[in-house]
Amino acid sequence: MSAPVSTVEDAIQAALATVNDPEIRRPITELGMVRSATIAASGVVRVELLLTVAGCPLKDKLRTDITTAVAAVPGVTGVEIDFGVMSPEQRQSLQSQLRGGGATEEPVIPFAQPGSRTRVYAVASGKGGVGKSSVTVNLAAALAARGLSVGVVDADIYGHSVPRMLGADGRPTRVEDMIMPPQSHGVKVISIGMFTSGNAAVVWRGPMLHRALQQFLADVYWGDLDVLLLDLPPGTGDVAISLAQLLPNSEILIVTTPQTAAAEVAERAGAIALQTHQRVVGVIENMSWLELPDGSRMEIFGAGGGTAVAESLSRTIGAQVPLLGQIPLDTRVREAGDAGNPIVLAEPESPAATALGTIADRLAVRRESLLGKPLGLKPAGR
Repeated sequence: MSAPVSTVEDAIQAALATVNDPEIRRPITELGMVRSATIAASGVVRVELLLTVAGCPLKDKLRTDITTAVAAVPGVTGVEIDFGVMSPEQRQSLQSQLRGGGATEEPVIPFAQPGSRTRVYAVASGKGGVGKSSVTVNLAAALAARGLSVGVVDADIYGHSVPRMLGADGRPTRVEDMIMPPQSHGVKVISIGMFTSGNAAVVWRGPMLHRALQQFLADVYWGDLDVLLLDLPPGTGDVAISLAQLLPNSEILIVTTPQTAAAEVAERAGAIALQTHQRVVGVIENMSWLELPDGSRMEIFGAGGGTAVAESLSRTIGAQVPLLGQIPLDTRVREAGDAGNPIVLAEPESPAATALGTIADRLAVRRESLLGKPLGLKPAGR
């Protein structure tokens, strides 16, 4: 005897609830995307799905995921999906739902709010060419592989390279005034390179840089992140100052190479924390040595730069700044980055990946908020 229709329909709804929107990463039933789901006497299920925007780039993935989930329901013999598009009112309702407030409210930066549990790391360097972006994308991929929810802001507006290194070749989707960031290797990423044509140069001055960074932080739907990494441009210019204003609780990671010239410049990048009142969480020494076939090491860029920066910043700031790790020079880091598959994923057992993984373990701590928690304090007696 076949199951009652109501039971089959309930099972279909339950199956649809297991399908997440690929961009928002929440169930399509929760987002109001399922307009209807009916089953015919033949067992064929017809689903009417509302996309957030016409021409959704992940339409095919939605089709596959829905078909797989619904087809597994006993009694279903086939699945047909009709795609529609949300009305402006429905998109505004979705925007309001995701932001947790009224759609007309001014967007706020969630990571700057007192109750935020997201650790925000600004990856900085004194000069270019030290591998700061490579370190950023590999730390992001390593943290995501450890089960954390991770986002990356490519704040190096002029020299944006994060999308290529992460293999994030998608374009952001816009829902009303909200931007859905592409994802790659489990990492959400946004970059000015996703909004420019081809390899066009970005020629902006300070106020425009500030506004772009503000939009990346407030207008992008990041969801509930454990860690947000920002790949800063080299030096102590406009973007570093804007970041300190927009995210005063962000912590700074300094990347340097062992050579003295790079170390001296890196110290200046870290010393900005004295003026911005940010915490320098540590120093990462990149390209520390080249491992030779016989097991020996060739220190191509000298030695001791990372330790020197950490010790100098500890004295300058008056707080302990540790050397978080040393990453050996390896051509596979560059090759993996060019291929959009970070070395921590492509060759996790390699020495460079191991060093990056160790650093990621030290950073994989979610900030616990005390908001709303009893502290067990009692007024002192008189």
